[in-house]
Amino acid sequence: MKRVHSQLVTEAAKSALVERGVSIEAIAEIVYEMQIPYNKNLTLFDCIESVEKVLLKRELQHAILVGVELDKLAEQKKLSEPLQSIVESDEGLFGVDETIAFGAALGYGSIAVTTFGHLDKNKIGIIKDLDTKRGDKVHTFLDDLVGAIAATAAARIAHRIRDIEEAQETEAEVVNS
Repeated sequence: MKRVHSQLVTEAAKSALVERGVSIEAIAEIVYEMQIPYNKNLTLFDCIESVEKVLLKRELQHAILVGVELDKLAEQKKLSEPLQSIVESDEGLFGVDETIAFGAALGYGSIAVTTFGHLDKNKIGIIKDLDTKRGDKVHTFLDDLVGAIAATAAARIAHRIRDIEEAQETEAEVVNS
């Protein structure tokens, strides 16, 4: 069996997002909103960079590819019933979409998980746009996946800020000793 090169998977996941109308910048705007209260020096560029970095994680890539494919199949009415109706209507008790996204966010710890929960509940930025059903588009999985990407990128920034603060404290202790 042929292995799929990670670069191909990365490109496919990013392309799937763009094809569905989701830009890196739109996700970064959510990250910025989530992290600016904790880091006044944060820039949108920092957030874009963090989104780009977390999109290198296989767990997120695989979740994106599976979720987007299921959304597309639902738009084409190619799922079997009753799954077709459940996915197409984004039924409230259907939690598989959140479960896939939640699983992808687990790699960045409790900060990513709690941030994902917040984003799933409050539907910030493009997540709200995706969650609002318009026309024939189905985003049952995509809105949650974008939440997971934003949550993991925000958690990554939070962890990096803490690492930088601790390194500066250690450096100050060495200088002052």
